[in-house]
Amino acid sequence: MKIGYPCINHSIGKKTISTFRLSSYTEEKFIQCVNYNLATLVEILKFNVANNFMFFRISSDIIPFASHPICKFDWKEYFKLDLIKIGQLIKEQNIRISMHPDQFVLINAKSQDIVNNSIKELEYHTDFLNLMRLDYSAKVQIHIGGIYGDKEKSRKQFISNYKTLLSENIKKRLVIENDDHLYNLKDCIEIHKSTEIPILFDVFHHICFDNNLPLNSALQISNNTWNHDKDGIMMIDYSNQQLNQRKGKHSYTLDIKEFEKFILSVSDLDFDIILEIKDKEKSVKKAIEIMNKINLSLKSNS
Repeated sequence: MKIGYPCINHSIGKKTISTFRLSSYTEEKFIQCVNYNLATLVEILKFNVANNFMFFRISSDIIPFASHPICKFDWKEYFKLDLIKIGQLIKEQNIRISMHPDQFVLINAKSQDIVNNSIKELEYHTDFLNLMRLDYSAKVQIHIGGIYGDKEKSRKQFISNYKTLLSENIKKRLVIENDDHLYNLKDCIEIHKSTEIPILFDVFHHICFDNNLPLNSALQISNNTWNHDKDGIMMIDYSNQQLNQRKGKHSYTLDIKEFEKFILSVSDLDFDIILEIKDKEKSVKKAIEIMNKINLSLKSNS
């Protein structure tokens, strides 16, 4: 089991992703920004390895405006060697990698322009992972999208667009995630039946939206959607509810007791975890300490 966090590191003492406004786009600024982001990614990955944080979600902003029409620069060729080197580091250290495009990626949208832009964004993400020469256990996760007044019709639109509009380049890396108010695990399963897309199970979203199904059963169902030889072991997202905040608000730091309870309840399954928790790597350190304690306890009782 590998445990990690998304996008931003609070411990290395510097800004961990550099961006700029579309209105100030220049080729020079673009190159400078990407150089910084790639160098910082290497720094984060080395920090993570030193601390046994072996799962990392790379920010979608690492190549700013990569899928936007304003970006005419051939970044794939210009940064090719840099990306190969980063990929070598990832493979040598056996780090699990994922990416998660923003919520505007909606392949079941009513607007064809939104669908087309979403596909361009997914192509960018998969190209980025491919350029690092990572195997297909490195995934791009998305939500199913909107309901638009008719969930069944919208779900079928997702399936249709997936089958007819997405390239094999995207399909090999795509996973879908249950969300906290529109599409639950059962909806994801219906899509999987028609597409065979693996389901990245979000524990917190399941608790918010569909907690009648026990977590162990939900995780087992999700696990069965993964081809472990091709896709690697199942990925999951984990968080807790922030106290005194709206339902679905991610916690600032890990609830140690809840996490320990969760791990013990699903100890018969193997998966990699991203902690979607505000203090990032600090909570990962706590989670690893809990895992080590549980493993020691299991060994002493065996």
